[in-house]
Amino acid sequence: MSSNPPMHFPCLDKLDKKSKSLVDEGPEPVYARVQSGFEMYRSEKPLFLDYGGYLPEFNIAYETWGKLNSDKSNAILLHTGLSASSHAKSQAKNLKPGWWEAFIGPNKPLDTNNFFIICTNVIGGCYGSTGPSSIDPSDSQRYATRFPIISITDMVRAQNRLISGHLKIKKLYATVGASMGGMQCLAYANEYSEQINKIVSISGCARSHPHSIAMRFCQRQVLMNDPNWNRGFYYDLIPPHVGMKLSRQIATITYRSGPEWEQRFARSRLDPSLKPALCPDFLVETYLDHQGEKFSLEFDPNSLLYISKAMDLFDLGLGNKLKTLEARNQSSILFTKFNNHFQDFDNLGFKNNDNCSLPSEPYKENINSQKDHELTKEESLEDIINGLSGISNHDSLVIGVKSDILFPSFQQKEIADVLKINQQRSNLNDSNIKYVELGEDISMYGHDTFLLDVEHVGGEIKKFLHKI
Repeated sequence: MSSNPPMHFPCLDKLDKKSKSLVDEGPEPVYARVQSGFEMYRSEKPLFLDYGGYLPEFNIAYETWGKLNSDKSNAILLHTGLSASSHAKSQAKNLKPGWWEAFIGPNKPLDTNNFFIICTNVIGGCYGSTGPSSIDPSDSQRYATRFPIISITDMVRAQNRLISGHLKIKKLYATVGASMGGMQCLAYANEYSEQINKIVSISGCARSHPHSIAMRFCQRQVLMNDPNWNRGFYYDLIPPHVGMKLSRQIATITYRSGPEWEQRFARSRLDPSLKPALCPDFLVETYLDHQGEKFSLEFDPNSLLYISKAMDLFDLGLGNKLKTLEARNQSSILFTKFNNHFQDFDNLGFKNNDNCSLPSEPYKENINSQKDHELTKEESLEDIINGLSGISNHDSLVIGVKSDILFPSFQQKEIADVLKINQQRSNLNDSNIKYVELGEDISMYGHDTFLLDVEHVGGEIKKFLHKI
């Protein structure tokens, strides 16, 4: 006889039951039932990527709202966050509310009376655009983890083929985005400076911070250690829903703020009359459990891995720009040399399966020095100043949120400061660079403020874009 009875774990029983149902009924994640209502652009020309490799062809899913004027000067490209589809706003072909529903429409921040709004699902995604769950045209099998590493710049170069090539829009009125979208809008402006007019970057950055990289790394590790992930080859099998649930729970912690959760949940338990349990017990735990469960089959796990890695790699510094440009050019040269297709990946330098290494010795903490990188703080700042020098003459709105722990507001201030430094060096007027920071007295919603605060985020966007 044990001195105490064994505990029950209904949270684990629920996950086991879900796995069994996926075996019995066959896996059909939500992302596999691709939503309706989007348009599809197909590029049959290869896209050479920043970190080696290429896509021989690709699709971009996109949706539009408003009307493009006769000279095509009123188009706004709206960029998505990590897991969002092209469905930012309800429309005739898809009446479901979009992820930025309250921000788009007549007289709203993105005013469809005046602007033609375009939103795409990024490459690497799973809602219509080419990603790891797509079919590799070379062998008619799913890419899975044979999909090459992609960058934020790769995403916007694919978008540009839609904008300038397919839609024939020579110059965007604005490029707008929040979170990963804030990264994309800067990358698009940096890559195609002469093809945009205004920039709106919300809760983004010019280069990823080590704290954000660390959080996304943990999310990926949790997912990849789900046995059902199967090194990425889980399609038509049980998807790694447990890893996805846990990964989303970690992510959700970074999306909101401590003060908000103190206000919403405090230390309240779901049922104080019951004994404490190891399964969700506090209200905040039940909230995280719900958020993770809801997301676990809504998004392709491999897309989460690839897109979050692209966010980690994001760096608009000049040094990184030159390195990735060299890699793209090398891929293009080799592609042409070998009759427009790759046959021997080893000889061409695309050893994707060999490019992951672990340190030979454990990391050693050095309390006497905080410098484990190559550039000094001054050199790093100069690198990003030089990298963003091509977009400093654009009207720019940068919005930061003080309660944001995933993209701290100092990163948005850095963007605005760098743009102003470049303007001063070029003897330009810096009055067209506007930085807005929402304090905790205005918003405690953390990183998710860009999704929730129509008054302060949307209000600033509306004033900045103004009527054409």
